[in-house]
Amino acid sequence: MNQNIIEEHVDTSVHSLGRSSIESPVQGTSIFVDDSERVVIDTSLAFFNRCAGGESVPVSFELAGPRKKIFFDPSKTKCGIVTCGGLCPGINDVIRGIVLELHYAYHVENIYGIPYGLQGLIPSYKHPLIELTPGSVEQIHEIGGTVLGSSRGSQDISEMVDAIERLNMNIVFFIGGDGTLKAASSVAREALARGFRCSVIAVPKTIDNDIYFVSKTFGFDTAVEEARKVIKCAHVEAKGAPNGIGLVKVMGRDSGFIAANAALASRDANFVLVPEEDFDLDGPKGFLSTLEARLKSRGHAVIVVAEGAGQKFFRDLPEEKDASGNVRKHDIGHFLKGRLDQHFQSRGMPTNLKYLDPSYIIRSVTANASDSIFCGFLAQMAVHAGMSGKTDMLIGLWNNVYVHIPNEICMKGRKKIDTDGPLWMSVRESTGQPLMIND
Repeated sequence: MNQNIIEEHVDTSVHSLGRSSIESPVQGTSIFVDDSERVVIDTSLAFFNRCAGGESVPVSFELAGPRKKIFFDPSKTKCGIVTCGGLCPGINDVIRGIVLELHYAYHVENIYGIPYGLQGLIPSYKHPLIELTPGSVEQIHEIGGTVLGSSRGSQDISEMVDAIERLNMNIVFFIGGDGTLKAASSVAREALARGFRCSVIAVPKTIDNDIYFVSKTFGFDTAVEEARKVIKCAHVEAKGAPNGIGLVKVMGRDSGFIAANAALASRDANFVLVPEEDFDLDGPKGFLSTLEARLKSRGHAVIVVAEGAGQKFFRDLPEEKDASGNVRKHDIGHFLKGRLDQHFQSRGMPTNLKYLDPSYIIRSVTANASDSIFCGFLAQMAVHAGMSGKTDMLIGLWNNVYVHIPNEICMKGRKKIDTDGPLWMSVRESTGQPLMIND
């Protein structure tokens, strides 16, 4: 496990709105989870906290699942669901799962969708709430995107909490990426500061699979599966022409997990370029010379590049940010296409280059079977956490177990490929690519 974090004390305690005293209506289970049940994060010395008495104890997460006693009275509970940021396979599956679990397991009747992301909590946008029932969400997992709509950009925290308070919502489920997690945490803390007992539960959504201390995020498996298909198409195109080059750009702003895993799934990629590993373009050991040698020896090549790779080549360009405050990545795909054309033309070496960018197609498809099942579990665990009065936390998978993770822990960094670890070693072995850095 490589989270690149070593601290003297890691606080994994989860905020609770108060003592849970209501009998849970959840039926069909004889095993309820207690707050004392924990999941150890890691057995390395870096993840041991030192207690007051000097004893070292392993850092652990609270186990997710239904509690025997819950905080909210289901007959009086009102819930909201909001989806933020870019699209991702499985969002509708999570929405559906939350609604069905609230309705059938806890008998909650008042469930509402907050439209168009955080804008839906700001009165000036005038987006009406969407009533959600088992009937209205019955088939939504069969379509991509989000039936609630989404948006990017930050909104005033105080104004959002005002809206939640006016609506008298007891639980709000935030489905989104790192920016959404920060917003959810700010909303939860503002509510706590006001003494407003509202549970804020996040379900992490990022197709890049880069949330800190979360083993896997929903949509990632589907993205890898779809990217694999595109890589195979690029391979067919490359082999079908002399000096054929297939160049595929996939998602991965800061972490190259999709590129690495899709390459391993297809076994057709000859080069995988990710943000975590530096590479040069020019020079005897640079990418261009290495690619040229590959074409001369095998006659074709397939390149997979993550969108955040090679950003050092744009240092002289001004930095831009999107509506959410994220630094916009410069287009490495088109840049590489131009440099490849330029390089081989200067060598008098004809090539047949096909450039494929399936990003918007991949993120808009429906979840595959694995992700759909995963989304269902995440939704159920989120509802259990919310009904038991937990707040300022997210549901995550860790050591193959669903756990409660404080939002603050996940905002300490970003999960990245360990270039000295087994995943990247497998990529290097599969592609045969060398370290493309000049001495």
